[in-house]
Amino acid sequence: MELISPENCKQAIEKNEALIIDVRENYEYLNCNTGFLHIPMGEINERVKEIPSDRKIIIMCQSGRRAEAVANLLETEYKMLPIFIMEGGIIAWKEQIDQTLQLD
Repeated sequence: MELISPENCKQAIEKNEALIIDVRENYEYLNCNTGFLHIPMGEINERVKEIPSDRKIIIMCQSGRRAEAVANLLETEYKMLPIFIMEGGIIAWKEQIDQTLQLD
C-alpha cells in the first residue's frame, strides 16, 4: 500500500483512473457525505465485490488508521493491488480540496 495526497487523488478521479472508498462509519458519512463509494470498515468483507478492479483503489477514513487496516485486508486477503491510502483522510481532503465539507 502507498500513501497518496488529496491533490493526487483529485487528479486521478478527474481522469477516471481511481475510485475512492470511504470506510468511515455510517454516522460519520451521514454527518459529512463525500459522495465517494461508502463501504464502512466493518462491511468490507461482505461488500468486496462492489470494488472494481479496473482503477486505482484509494481508501479514505477520518485520519488514516482505518484506511490502513482496510488496505492491508484488501491486499493480503483479496490480492487487490495497488491499494492507496489517502494521506490525512477526510480532514486533509477538506483542508486541501473541498473546504465546504462540514466535519462537525
